[in-house]
Amino acid sequence: MNATLELLNSHRSVRTYTPDPIPEEHILRAVEAGQAASTSSAVQAYCVIRVRDEGERRSLAELAGPQEKVAVAPEFFVICGDTRRHRLMTRRAGLEYSGNLEAFLLAVIDASLFAQNLCVAFESMGYGICYIGGLRNDLARVDEVLEIPEGVYPLYGLCVGVPAEEPSHRPRLPASSVLFDDRYPDDQAMLEEIDRYDEGYSAYRVARGASPGTWSGIMGSKFASPQRGDLGPYYRGKGADLS
Repeated sequence: MNATLELLNSHRSVRTYTPDPIPEEHILRAVEAGQAASTSSAVQAYCVIRVRDEGERRSLAELAGPQEKVAVAPEFFVICGDTRRHRLMTRRAGLEYSGNLEAFLLAVIDASLFAQNLCVAFESMGYGICYIGGLRNDLARVDEVLEIPEGVYPLYGLCVGVPAEEPSHRPRLPASSVLFDDRYPDDQAMLEEIDRYDEGYSAYRVARGASPGTWSGIMGSKFASPQRGDLGPYYRGKGADLS
């Protein structure tokens, strides 16, 4: 173990925060660390919207759940894939912007690499973070609140603040379930790995006071029906070509 590995392995999603503000210098440092992440061919297809208006925060909190932490966390950011600057440069050059699924994926991947660096930077300074996937519950309304232009794709939110809790570690799949030599394992081997993981995951849920349940049972139910089916139409409406 070294300091970096210890920091990465100490990650917990923090959902309650003290009211202490985050100094502007710390925010800028974290953003710059986010920008240091890998980006495909220097495309840098991401941006982050820092939401400071209390009314907008409250609206986003309702749309995301409701999730009160979105409204009260010291800082709340919206992580976006950003193709708008590329559209502007292309048009200024007298050319027609031509995006496709690859361009959309580049934006999603670049934004996620940026966001993870951003989070690790905040955690290294003692802050807690929580990603907010619930932001995608109603992106059309989020779009109205933030007046997002064409070519900018909101992906998820991010709460940041000084932790007011010490949450337990949610167990992850063993490394043997995600690291494979040469080939993906056969289905039986994968199911056996999952069954072993279920035992620990079920114990974790009981220990934290949640209803009993296995990871496989929860995931099976989660993916048995479509989720957020309006995402494709929304992103297409913002200029994404998903073909």
